[in-house]
Amino acid sequence: MDWFVIFLIAGAAIAVWRIIYQIRRASRVQFEDWDTKLIEKLRRSGVDPFQPVDVDFFVALPSRAVADTVAARLQAEGFTVDIRELADSVDHPWSVHALKSMSLNVHAVREVSTRMRGIAAETGGRYDGWAPGPGKPIG
Repeated sequence: MDWFVIFLIAGAAIAVWRIIYQIRRASRVQFEDWDTKLIEKLRRSGVDPFQPVDVDFFVALPSRAVADTVAARLQAEGFTVDIRELADSVDHPWSVHALKSMSLNVHAVREVSTRMRGIAAETGGRYDGWAPGPGKPIG
């Protein structure tokens, strides 16, 4: 009888561990998979992944002063920046569009996305993702 209880507890522990692992993995894949899906869609539409492509990253910010600071910082890092007012947003009424010519591979795009998320987090903003620059259709 003791062995049965031990096997039952071990089985339950393994089941709980697998559930937690799968939930963490699914949330990580969903978060990171958006970049992969968009890059694959662009490649299928004819964009050459080996040629530099203009990629526009978007960060929504709480004030014009913060937007100016973030824009100056990104410009110093080699981005072409543009600040726009968002009329339909109360919490983040300013948006910095940071354009950069780069290779369209998942690692490079995720690296910049992670950087933009960090900037947004430290300035009270929100990272709104990226899109191909002007002249590059999505799908």
